[in-house]
Amino acid sequence: MTIKEVSIDQILPIRQQVMWPDKPIDFVRVPEDEHGIHFGLFVEENLISVVSVFIRGQEAQFRKFATLEQFQGKGYGSKLLQYIFDFLEEKNISRIWCNARISKAGFYQKFRMKETEITFEKAGIDYVVMERVYESSDF
Repeated sequence: MTIKEVSIDQILPIRQQVMWPDKPIDFVRVPEDEHGIHFGLFVEENLISVVSVFIRGQEAQFRKFATLEQFQGKGYGSKLLQYIFDFLEEKNISRIWCNARISKAGFYQKFRMKETEITFEKAGIDYVVMERVYESSDF
């Protein structure tokens, strides 16, 4: 297993296949993609899990976190997300957040993320903003 920075072109097919298989690939793009840092987890040189990170000052948002279905439930996504948290903690980011599908909120709670009061719906899916806020004593 290897985790490394990858290009946007490498992650778009996985985003689409996992998150919105019935939509065109442009549906899984976000306007900030060209400014993000994109990470992928590889098993035997096959890209199986992806996430994009967008840093703005002391805050970072991760978006479009996706693991191929046949590899879900095996801990790969957790390893990638922990890698992202470690990466951002090294940069002394004070807040890490994401727009989580409400059905997946429990997964993010394992990473000490908390639900906020902000919820919304996109394309028939309900989301909640989740965050992990660091105090200066956490570093």
